[in-house]
Amino acid sequence: MAGKQCVVFLVMVCAAMAGIASAQSATNVRATYHLYNPQDNNWDLRAVSAYCATWDADKPLEWRSKYGWTAFCGPQGPTGQEACGKCLRVTNTATGAQATVRIVDQCSNGGLDLDVNVFNQIDTNGIGYQQGHLTVNYDFVDCGD
Repeated sequence: MAGKQCVVFLVMVCAAMAGIASAQSATNVRATYHLYNPQDNNWDLRAVSAYCATWDADKPLEWRSKYGWTAFCGPQGPTGQEACGKCLRVTNTATGAQATVRIVDQCSNGGLDLDVNVFNQIDTNGIGYQQGHLTVNYDFVDCGD
């Protein structure tokens, strides 16, 4: 009986872990763009009034400038302070172009609000600019910090 309980427990743990992993990505998400232009603002989160500045503004320049920036309000993943500083691999569904971005802000569009530089980087066919948004997939990834 103990063996069966152990197997049931392991199956439940694996199922729970799979649920957590699946909550860390989303498909067909709307991504708009925002004019953070961090390179013009010395990568200063306070200068752009980013929500995450409260916790991350004093991180080293190397940390703040390692990736492009995004506001995050996606359908899956952490919210509020818990999202700050996390990284996403964002993929343009139309072209497959990808970029890694760091969450520095919140938004309310239900998806991502990418820095315009990142938006342009993955809008390789220009359709996103024409429409004013891209359709992307995202996965939470290790920032390597």
